[in-house]
Amino acid sequence: MPTTTIDGIRTRYEVTGDGPPLLMFSPGGFNASLETWRTQGIYRRLDLLPQLAERYTCITFDKRETGESGGRIERIGWASYASQGIGLLDHLDIERAHLMGGCIGCSIATMTAVTYSDRVSSMVLYSPAGGPRYRMGQHARLGRHLAYVAEHGLAAVVELARNSSDSFTQDPRVGPWVTVLRRDTMFAESYAAYDAARYALVVTGMSRLLFDRDTVPGPEPEDLMLLDIPALIVPGEDTSHAPSAARYLQECLPHAEFWDAPVAEQTAETAPKRVMAFLDQV
Repeated sequence: MPTTTIDGIRTRYEVTGDGPPLLMFSPGGFNASLETWRTQGIYRRLDLLPQLAERYTCITFDKRETGESGGRIERIGWASYASQGIGLLDHLDIERAHLMGGCIGCSIATMTAVTYSDRVSSMVLYSPAGGPRYRMGQHARLGRHLAYVAEHGLAAVVELARNSSDSFTQDPRVGPWVTVLRRDTMFAESYAAYDAARYALVVTGMSRLLFDRDTVPGPEPEDLMLLDIPALIVPGEDTSHAPSAARYLQECLPHAEFWDAPVAEQTAETAPKRVMAFLDQV
């Protein structure tokens, strides 16, 4: 599978299908690799990617710090993820694309649309992550990681990561850089030697920057309200994808369609058709 370097960070990607470009920001939180479009939660049964690839050039990739992409110790925000996606479009010589986000990918898609509006034709926001329990869960997970670092040190995080197959979601102790620690020996060595106090500041700041509200994290509502980009919003219905999160986006985006279908009615037959019907008209 091809890779490229974006802002000094290795990025693994895949291009499938033919037609107008569709840049897809993966679901799966800190586990958002390109495979999660086929393996994660509801997306496992929706069969979205193969059907979309029949009419669109689907561009999927491992979000930085996930899958086989690289990473860097820094205070990561939604703009960091958005610039990775735009960097991939630049690498592929694509000037303008549709965007699709699943779960946490909705926050990245909206940030991309706000920051690089001239590069975006439309957005599909599928089961946006958000809601008070989502925010609380993310803060708790990062807090547990920092507690482990405070007690055992960063070298112990490296050792734990190498002797476990758990993701950050499954075991917060291994931290959000776990996949890079397992793949990149040089990164793991520099991580183990990093100053623990500085690291705590980075992660604390990242937690506050990424998960600062009980709606959908990402751009400010005023910036969403100024967007002239068509959007299709598809709601989720669990504690990490609260229905209120999707309604918040509907309220903020002036050119939004809302597919008000319960998750049980979002199937491999109905969901791809609804998404393609929206994309075909914009």
